[in-house]
Amino acid sequence: MLITGRIITILPLFLFITILMGKRAIGELPVFDVLTVITLGSVVGADIADPNVEHLHTVYAIILIGVFTRLVAKVKLNNRNIGKWITFDPTVVIQDGRIIYKNVKQIHFTIDNILSMLREKDIFDISDVQTAVIEGNGTLSVLKKPQKSTVTLEDLNIHQSVAAISFPVIVEGHVYQSVLHELGTDGAWLHEELKKQGVSSVDEVFLGTLDIQKNLQVSLKEDSSIQIPPLYN
Repeated sequence: MLITGRIITILPLFLFITILMGKRAIGELPVFDVLTVITLGSVVGADIADPNVEHLHTVYAIILIGVFTRLVAKVKLNNRNIGKWITFDPTVVIQDGRIIYKNVKQIHFTIDNILSMLREKDIFDISDVQTAVIEGNGTLSVLKKPQKSTVTLEDLNIHQSVAAISFPVIVEGHVYQSVLHELGTDGAWLHEELKKQGVSSVDEVFLGTLDIQKNLQVSLKEDSSIQIPPLYN
């Protein structure tokens, strides 16, 4: 009965404080809000599981955490410099259809992470992307190239039998021979195409993708030609 009473009294308070924190804490979960939710969950869990924990102390802790979170949110709105210390800046990971190696490594993402998030945006060809940004909350925002987003094939009454999709054939210097074989080509052809793009070795390649028309798209580990747009919170 003691545990039941604690649950009945503490969960409504937990719900109220969560609502008080605002929609942002539920929908976006930036780093500070993640820590807040984890802390609240730990406090409530300890109160329910351990009868020796003073119930009023838990109530006080929950209220204090909720009030502190609201104060921090107001400070962030009034002072952007403080906000930058407790949130992540957005990071550009793709520009002009090329993955930016140093930025991807800086935020500890992998190629698989990026490609998976693109597919969730219904993008299966990296060359369609003008700019892709990992936001402070870890989500991916994508701006397609103008020629890929202004009109659709249906708008122009054009019928395309095969959807645009590209397949990774080089990942961090490793060549996927099986994928090349499935696309009707081989390593010799790949090396010739790399030479045409000024790439002397596959070790220089962070990601190489190939579509069924045999268009090779390459993102290098070192590419000073990429102009990264200045994006900040």
